[in-house]
Amino acid sequence: MTVSVSVPASDRFDWLFRGISEIFPHQPNSPDPAENLAQRLAQTDRPLRVKLGIDPTGADIHLGHSIPLRKLRSFQDAGHTAVLIIGDFTARIGDPTGKSEVRKQLTPEQVTNNALAYLDRVRPILDFETPGRLEVRYNSEWLSKLDLGQTLELLSTMTVGQMLAKEGFALRYEKETPIFIHEFLYPLMQGYDSVAVRADVELGGTDQKFNLVVGRDLQRHFGLTPQFGLVMPILLGTDGVQKMSKSLNNYVGLGEDALSMYSKLEKTPDSIIKDYFTLLTDLEIDRLPENPREAQKLLALTVAEQYHGRERAIQAQADAIALITKPGQNAGGDSIPEFSLSAVTFPAKIFQILSASSLCTGSNDAKRQIQGGAVKLDGQPITDIDLTYDRADALVGKILQVGKKRFKKLVL
Repeated sequence: MTVSVSVPASDRFDWLFRGISEIFPHQPNSPDPAENLAQRLAQTDRPLRVKLGIDPTGADIHLGHSIPLRKLRSFQDAGHTAVLIIGDFTARIGDPTGKSEVRKQLTPEQVTNNALAYLDRVRPILDFETPGRLEVRYNSEWLSKLDLGQTLELLSTMTVGQMLAKEGFALRYEKETPIFIHEFLYPLMQGYDSVAVRADVELGGTDQKFNLVVGRDLQRHFGLTPQFGLVMPILLGTDGVQKMSKSLNNYVGLGEDALSMYSKLEKTPDSIIKDYFTLLTDLEIDRLPENPREAQKLLALTVAEQYHGRERAIQAQADAIALITKPGQNAGGDSIPEFSLSAVTFPAKIFQILSASSLCTGSNDAKRQIQGGAVKLDGQPITDIDLTYDRADALVGKILQVGKKRFKKLVL
């Protein structure tokens, strides 16, 4: 849930305060630009350097990751410089935040591949074109050059007690779960990123506040003006209960096709739809449709358009309607994801096709979905887990569907 930050009614920086959890320091009535970010923005004689650090520990990112990126774009549009730090060095440790055990260290090759995939996914969000609006930096540029003496200086800025105050560490210590010394380096190295790029503002989720504070402390230690921390909320998943996560299957991936994205978002629960509009769109909240169903469709169309363009988003909406009202008659919709039956060896059972198409996570999941009545072929329920198809051409052009959100057009 988003939190309103107190700000004078006359403040003209509405974009700054939209959908945030916290700004620190924050004295809304103070004219001092050192403790009032709006004043800093109003009085600055240069573009501020606004930092967002990401660790490429995985290639898949979802709408939850887009929240600080969208705020970073707002700073770009206001004339400031986005400094996107790819944590290729820190990713080798892995952020211990929220983890109950040590994270597996990645190889340099894995980090590089993940970073390239990440940058590709965020292109629809950030301004990569306007000169001076974006710096993409890799923190191995400075962290790999720290010698032992410099590393010891970093370590000397924080006590063990302060480090154990970090929520994840405190819980692990209480449960006597091992904490390795190299994990203590993570927040210090992320904080040192702020020193290296001379950040004026750092963005992060609520789970990153500790690291943002460390950045301020280290800038002060090295004689720099401490950055402002701007904390963004964690997005709940499409179930409206737990935070968005691929492992919980309540996510919308930035790389998903338009139809999948639209179909997931048009089912957004009423309890979180206002937050979704606030965090994922620029639409004025007080002008949203009063009808809940119309609000769901507007949300789905708006977000799909951001990542796929207006034409594909409208086609996705039409295809989603057709899948429900006219199953099997929308094969011309180019937004429907396709699955090539050439990947299947025939004769094949229906659960094998479901598994191969990634509509289900495996054969056992496919069987459960069939038995639960969630599987349809061109709108007709499939109930026999042993249903067998001798040839692929019997399935070409049909829509295979699992539940209300997952579907594939079968092609050769």
